[in-house]
Amino acid sequence: MSKLTKALTAAAGNAGDAPLYVEDVFSTYLYTGADANETVTNGIDLAGEGGFVWIKPRTTTGSHLLFDTERGTGKYLVSSSAAAEATYNPYLSSFNSDGFTTFAFAPADYASWTFRKAEKFFDVQTWTGNGVAGRAIAHNLGSVPAVIITKRYDAAGAWWTVYHKDSPNSVGWLNEDNAFDGNDMQYYYGNGSSAVTPTSSVFTVSDNANVNGSAATYVAYLFASDAGGFGADGSESVVKCGSYTGNATNRSVTLGWEPQYVLIKNTTNADNWIVFDMMRGVATGGVDAYLIPNSTSSEEAGTDYITFGATGFTVHTGYGLINESGSTYIYIAIRRPMKTPTAGTEVFAVDNGNGSDNSPGFISGFPIDMGIRKVTTGSGGFVTSRLTGLSYLTADSTAAETASTSATTDYMNGWASFTPQADQYSWMFKRATGFMDVVAYTGNSAVSTVDNKSHNLGVVPELIIFKDRSGTDDWQVYHSAIGETKQIRLNSTVWAVSSAYMNNTAPTSSVFTANGGFLNSDGVTYIAYLFATLAGVSKVGSYTGTAADLNVDCGFTAGARFILIKHSNSTGDWYTYDSLRGISAGNDPYLLMNSAAAEVTNTDYIDPLNAGFTVTSNASSTININGGTFIFLAIA
Repeated sequence: MSKLTKALTAAAGNAGDAPLYVEDVFSTYLYTGADANETVTNGIDLAGEGGFVWIKPRTTTGSHLLFDTERGTGKYLVSSSAAAEATYNPYLSSFNSDGFTTFAFAPADYASWTFRKAEKFFDVQTWTGNGVAGRAIAHNLGSVPAVIITKRYDAAGAWWTVYHKDSPNSVGWLNEDNAFDGNDMQYYYGNGSSAVTPTSSVFTVSDNANVNGSAATYVAYLFASDAGGFGADGSESVVKCGSYTGNATNRSVTLGWEPQYVLIKNTTNADNWIVFDMMRGVATGGVDAYLIPNSTSSEEAGTDYITFGATGFTVHTGYGLINESGSTYIYIAIRRPMKTPTAGTEVFAVDNGNGSDNSPGFISGFPIDMGIRKVTTGSGGFVTSRLTGLSYLTADSTAAETASTSATTDYMNGWASFTPQADQYSWMFKRATGFMDVVAYTGNSAVSTVDNKSHNLGVVPELIIFKDRSGTDDWQVYHSAIGETKQIRLNSTVWAVSSAYMNNTAPTSSVFTANGGFLNSDGVTYIAYLFATLAGVSKVGSYTGTAADLNVDCGFTAGARFILIKHSNSTGDWYTYDSLRGISAGNDPYLLMNSAAAEVTNTDYIDPLNAGFTVTSNASSTININGGTFIFLAIA
């Protein structure tokens, strides 16, 4: 599309352009270097639209390497250094239409962050300096830049110069831990005598050698803030640049959405720049992985430094690096994925590990947010979540969360789970608008008090599965067919009984209600898994048994790949089926979510049905008794 066409369609409310989502313009991608070329396929069109790639080894010391399409392949800058641009062509050999290709990095685990040029999100600009103070540099951000990071790249000695809208009179240095210099903005982003606020079309540089020396060459990375432009109607924002004042206790920062990436810097005192992202791990109440842009150090970790929540993030008690009392902090935050899936394969997978210790042990084809492992010879269902880090719960038990060194979702295409065992299977889920969300929270209320907990499902949840992580209460289950005045237990055969655990309040498209005596006890940590019906992807529903063959229409076109069923008005197990172990006429083995019992085979309880599934006349009364009510979750 030409620049003129883009301008015209933008002026017409972006009519004619496909909606943009954060998945189209930003990606965190993890990979392992193995002395071979690595093609990173992250869905970001760098070849057509341009952008920026930031790469850092996690498990070894090494520089943060920064590449962009304006300077070209193989040319990199180092964020911890004032060095000039270096050229080593194989380091990044191509910018692709769906990612990038690197050459033979040393064996190590790597993190990469990719930023695509897009209006109201991010832009890259280069220029040759003229030594004139007050020079206007045009940009294509389409909104006022909130952050500008500039580097001279033709000679050594120039520092990375940072403008942030919430520090309008002083500059910072990306390659140093220094506090922001006071009242000197005019010497960098100004006319030499006064700072000049950037506009939606230009930013201003002075004659300082760091930003506009005569005949020198420069690159700038520009970030928008809360400017809209994304989502189905173009009204949603995907990046926010702001600030907060530390309080040395829990300090919440409201964004209006859940982040997947946050860059933070103390501007008052000397402290490192620090980067968190969800892929490497931001565990609620657990270990948080971080990298330091002004250092070559390997990935570090701290316990409960930061929490990403449904509406923003919280920096926690006692960590001066990001929450020193009285210090001012600036940040860049990027929103978590927001697209609504169109197929079950985008958000659900089942895999047989076969006792393999390959990494990952279970393959999904996408980054997972929840994994459940069962062994067909008998085991409890081990449940892990990206939000809880290296820990797991057991579906058939009231036990508290158990720490693990091997259960991890730190993969782009699956997860690893404990000691490899033969005949182990995993059901894997990805958070996505309209399908599933995961909320980890700490209770904050006494008995008989309630609180609303925010979520990002985007629709009203029809199924919520709760567990206290730090205690030994039962798994509590809400299902819309049962209603908000009753509960059922995942770890039990008991049927729906009256309960005020949700304060008799139905969830909404943005919150669910938690009673302090059940799901919100002060200081107790919880996890909640939320599901909804999404056309062609998932169905949360119920049916009435007939004791005869019964077709359950889920609105699918190629049948169900996963089915979870429970008798809700009488005792009964949680029956679990999947297409890998078999949903077929005459043979449909099942596992019980609430039991460590071995798989039951050679039954004929469930038959395939294109629209959903069929409960047969041979089925146990616990899933098809005449007049019985049964709740289910099915995924296409």
